[in-house]
Amino acid sequence: MLPTLILDMDGTLLDLNFDDQVWNQALPRALAALRGESEVAVRAHVVETLAAAKGSLAWYCLDHWERVFGVSVHALELELAELIALRPGTLQFLEFLRSSGYSAIIATNAHPGSLARKMLHTGIEDYFAYRISAHALGVPKENPLFWSRLREVVPFRAEHAVFVDDNLTVLDSARQWGIRHLFGVRTPSSTGAPKAFDGYQSVESLTELIPWLRTLETAGK
Repeated sequence: MLPTLILDMDGTLLDLNFDDQVWNQALPRALAALRGESEVAVRAHVVETLAAAKGSLAWYCLDHWERVFGVSVHALELELAELIALRPGTLQFLEFLRSSGYSAIIATNAHPGSLARKMLHTGIEDYFAYRISAHALGVPKENPLFWSRLREVVPFRAEHAVFVDDNLTVLDSARQWGIRHLFGVRTPSSTGAPKAFDGYQSVESLTELIPWLRTLETAGK
């Protein structure tokens, strides 16, 4: 039985640099222009305000932050859409999954609008049997309840599932719920520093999982 591949989107399939630019550069710049204030001061305010919601579904909700800041993050994403990019090795990995008969699922905290934009821009939508936003399930991936709700929508067995994410807290949540095979992504952003995943295996490129999956097939697990 082939395992189900559950893949995060931002920082796993896609270069997190796009999101970094939207939230850490474009949003403070737009808010500073709107308020006529220093961009440095506004950036500190944005960072502090966002941090207070970290780990909640609101932290990922573009509509919520439009209400908070009075700036459309949807519009900012559209303005910077040319920065949406696959991480190195993503397409090769997806081609391997398709040709080998694996079922692949996107499980993302991203807002449904952002998910749709990124699928349209990258053209990878058809590689996935399901593309699930946490907004549709009412809880973020950091909450173990997410996985129970995901399984109500997507049929998979936790003991045969492989989950890849760049967020350590999310990996902890998946482990707590019972996902067996867990991997971190060491460099989610092409402009960011590598991350450490103590207690988990990690990869630089998703293609590193191909020989591991072949070994798993051979072992019959």
